[in-house]
Amino acid sequence: MSDSESFLGRTKGKDAHRSNIAVICNLADDIRSTMGPKGMDKMIVDGLGDIVVTNDGYTLLTNMRIKHPAAKLAIEAAITQQEKVGDGTTSVVVFAGELLRRAQHLLEMNIHPSLLAQGFRRAEAMAQEILGRMGEPASIQTPELLLSAAQTAMTGKSAEGAKEHLSRLALEGVRKMVEGEADQNLDLKGLKLERMVGGTLAQSELINGVLISRERAHPHMPKEIKHAKIAIIEQALEIRNPEITAQIQINDPMQMQAFIEQEQKTLAEITAKLVSSGCTAVFCQQNIEEPADYFLSKAGVLAVRRVPQSDLIRIAQATGARIVANAMAVEADDLGYAGKIGEEHYGNSIMIAVEDCKNPKALTLVIRAATEHAAEEARRAVEDAVGDIASILREGKVVAGAGAVEIRLKRALDLVAKRELKGKERLIVETFAQALLVVPRTLIESAGQDPIEVISVIEEQQEAGAEWTGFDAVHGEVTDCWKRAIVEPSRIKSQALASATEVAVTVLRIDDMFIGDTRDKL
Repeated sequence: MSDSESFLGRTKGKDAHRSNIAVICNLADDIRSTMGPKGMDKMIVDGLGDIVVTNDGYTLLTNMRIKHPAAKLAIEAAITQQEKVGDGTTSVVVFAGELLRRAQHLLEMNIHPSLLAQGFRRAEAMAQEILGRMGEPASIQTPELLLSAAQTAMTGKSAEGAKEHLSRLALEGVRKMVEGEADQNLDLKGLKLERMVGGTLAQSELINGVLISRERAHPHMPKEIKHAKIAIIEQALEIRNPEITAQIQINDPMQMQAFIEQEQKTLAEITAKLVSSGCTAVFCQQNIEEPADYFLSKAGVLAVRRVPQSDLIRIAQATGARIVANAMAVEADDLGYAGKIGEEHYGNSIMIAVEDCKNPKALTLVIRAATEHAAEEARRAVEDAVGDIASILREGKVVAGAGAVEIRLKRALDLVAKRELKGKERLIVETFAQALLVVPRTLIESAGQDPIEVISVIEEQQEAGAEWTGFDAVHGEVTDCWKRAIVEPSRIKSQALASATEVAVTVLRIDDMFIGDTRDKL
């Protein structure tokens, strides 16, 4: 053993492959049972005793305390999937795990890892080409397809009972964001999902504006302003301390009174200048000092202090206001407009709602539920629905869900491999094709049925011409998924193929692992 191996955790060759593959397969098995409408929940308890109960793959993967570097590769791929398309994180890890599980058998047959990696890349390219020909067109002009995709994303989650209402809210929010924008450049940062404890999912609503967790700066300020003209200010409304150290010497109580009165006069002039611009509502990133808040309340202005910069930007997007450095610089043309601004109670929370904005580019989808856990789970479900709608608009294509796509891809890859490939290359592509069946197999197993029998029936019906036949796990039957409106974005499938294949190829190409401090050791 070399000196480096004596003080470093080191794994080489086939042992490295076995170790890394086993870790990712275990991770895939851990979250596989959450997949689909019949998926089970997982409970994660952190070191402080805080509990997360969810079947959302992204939430699980980002809350697990994973230390093994190979598993982190799979989690990074899942995070990329979430960031790019907003859904399908579980599929990435499960498919990557199945690819590597089957690759292990080929490695034991002495097929070289480099040849395996090359074959998987070729198989993925072939699958992407086939998938591109499968997709059916969809756009903002086909709202029924967008709604079906959103409802499919929420099926099997805690929000399923209100999925029709929440799907319509999600679609309406995305539709307003996409107005006047190219679908490919769709940016949903302006659509905020805000969860509220209290009420039911059916009471969830879409606000044409912004909801922020703040309250009025002064109790005598109006609780509501109609047809509000809004000023947004970065700097504090206060007498600022000098930049350099200064000392003021006061020898007489009258001088102290004069000093205080001068400060109040200065603040009165600042607020008077602000009010003279015509504003009836003020949002300030920093503090609004007393008595400035009193002067504003006396003028009938609703002011909110210490608003986070991200919320200021969203208010500006919603109302058309310009963010101004200080109150003295505010002019009439810097003001934004909202039909209504008011302080509202949501359960035990006090919020400021900026509503009824003209052509807003900032919206808030308020998701209400009876408990904190239910509200958070519903928010995750709606986030997936929004991500699916956005993915369809960017790509312009949808496919049937319920395992129909994976079975079609498997059949098509088998046919290409049989016609065009030979030897080890054919074996590798067929292995890739078989790994695709992990998705329908999981859906079928979760419904308590025999995957071999059901997949055989699906393949027979697809070969007979019913190409969108899949397994409806909700009703536990083989069906035409397109007619039953079980659809998913094509982009989610293509990104999952790419991400999972990249994980598998990366792991297969690792033949030596060093775990420890390698500095000055090798």
